[in-house]
Amino acid sequence: MLRPVLLSAMVAAAFVPWTEAAAQTPETCDRACLENWVDQYLVAMRDANVDPDLFARDLKFTENGIRLPLGNEGLWHAMSGIGSYKFYVPDTQTRQVAFIGTVRENGTGPDDGDVVALALRLKIRDERITEIEQLAIRPSSVNSSRGDFPPTGEGVEAMGSPHPIFGESIPEDQRMSREELITTANYYFTGLENNDGQGYYPFTEDCVRFENGVDVLARGGTRITCKEQFETGVRGIVSRIRDRRFVAVDREKGIVFSFAFFDHHRINWTWQLAELFKIENGQIRRIEAVFHRAPFGINSGWSTYEQGISNVIQDVR
Repeated sequence: MLRPVLLSAMVAAAFVPWTEAAAQTPETCDRACLENWVDQYLVAMRDANVDPDLFARDLKFTENGIRLPLGNEGLWHAMSGIGSYKFYVPDTQTRQVAFIGTVRENGTGPDDGDVVALALRLKIRDERITEIEQLAIRPSSVNSSRGDFPPTGEGVEAMGSPHPIFGESIPEDQRMSREELITTANYYFTGLENNDGQGYYPFTEDCVRFENGVDVLARGGTRITCKEQFETGVRGIVSRIRDRRFVAVDREKGIVFSFAFFDHHRINWTWQLAELFKIENGQIRRIEAVFHRAPFGINSGWSTYEQGISNVIQDVR
């Protein structure tokens, strides 16, 4: 049973009741059920409550690529509140759920402290969370060369809520397969890696791309398209895009969520990122990413060395 304080916090936040989620077996955990696991996890992390009814005994937990004990390290140590931005990507086929949102850290109450962007993956088995992979992007995480960007957490929270495009369902007879969606999302990484401006860029004409809460196609007073940016603005920037882990696929909405690393060999620089794609009819319509600088060549904590250094698609199930 959940502790009364945790249950009351969930009800107050209008979460899906635990009894509804728990009543469903892992094989039938639907969209709302998977999203509710995220809500429960955020409350547990805020309250530093390692509840045995929520977490598997042999759970694996990483933050920013480092495996840590669950309970009092990383965000678990100083999270003080849950932010307002919440973007869920439920994968009912694999019983995993990905999430981009915001939390508070080092505050004296739930509404103050540093705003931290959070990218998250949970794996659910036997009515417990068995895997937690999270990327915590703190205000100092983005380097000074991008000083014209707001702190990532603040930029993401200023977006208010996921764009309505992401909530649009794809007609059932037009839905792409899981493999087709992942392949299309991977064209983005393949096109950007060692880009010469001559690659295959399957973007819609109205494609929009956000990085750390910023519309990067509308900066400097001039708007360009995703394709134009790939053809002219991001040539030769990224040396290698590796450990391309496609961790959640939402076929109903046409959304693919991935973790990856962007290496810049000339300056020994690595971006560790979470990136999601809205895909319709084989074309990418909207892209959102959150990222921070990480030690050059770091591994995700979920891959072998060979997988972590490879640019081959990894479909995580």
